[in-house]
Amino acid sequence: MAAINSLLRRSASSLTPLAARLLGGQRNLNHHCSGAFFTAVNHTRDHNSFLVPSVSRYNFSSSPALKRPTSDDSLLRVIESEIKCSEDSFEEGEDIPEGFPFKLDDNPGQQTVSLTREYQGETIYVEVEPSSLVTGQEDDDDNDDDDSEKDHQSSLPMVVRVSKTGGPSLEFGVTAYPDEIVIDSLSVKDPDMAEDQLPYEGPRFDELDENLQKAFHKYLEIRGLKPSVTNFLHEYMVNKEHKEYTNWLKNVKKFVEA
Repeated sequence: MAAINSLLRRSASSLTPLAARLLGGQRNLNHHCSGAFFTAVNHTRDHNSFLVPSVSRYNFSSSPALKRPTSDDSLLRVIESEIKCSEDSFEEGEDIPEGFPFKLDDNPGQQTVSLTREYQGETIYVEVEPSSLVTGQEDDDDNDDDDSEKDHQSSLPMVVRVSKTGGPSLEFGVTAYPDEIVIDSLSVKDPDMAEDQLPYEGPRFDELDENLQKAFHKYLEIRGLKPSVTNFLHEYMVNKEHKEYTNWLKNVKKFVEA
């Protein structure tokens, strides 16, 4: 019996340092985790799950709202600056001059402007396209022929249609330069011709007899297409382009802001 008691005392004595080391390890764990781990474990014991407490504590209603990307804010600042610059540089054009022979229709948001008038049983319709502005004098300074000079001028493309009730119409392709109107093409449009048919378009206008070319210029002038009209239209289309650009910027801004 004495031998057994001695063995038990030695066993207990040898376990004491091990217990001390284990307790010391637990103290170190508590120190490094600052109690967070054990707090989570306690919550887990209360809710029988480790994940449930973390989900239940998250308040979705208090999550931050989605914010616009920083790049969008930068874009908006540039757009606003461009809008201000465009508005500050805009100068309102002159009103339609007295005696202007056409009714002018201008729908905001569209590129073209249309003109209409009645003349001795005919309907004259003009579609005015955006002005082509040329500001540079680059290229051949040595070329001083008429074509080269026109290349350095602002131009206004137009389609002029002269029609009579129930019949075909004459359609002119026209380019208006400052104080000059050039007929580029002339064709006859028959409303009764099937779409799959290819009508004869006639020769190039500049290949017509010179007297015939002059007669057609006079024909259009009598119907209201003259330099005083086209010069006003040129200024009008420049102002329209400016206004359309500004409105386009504002629409882009609204989209980015939405």
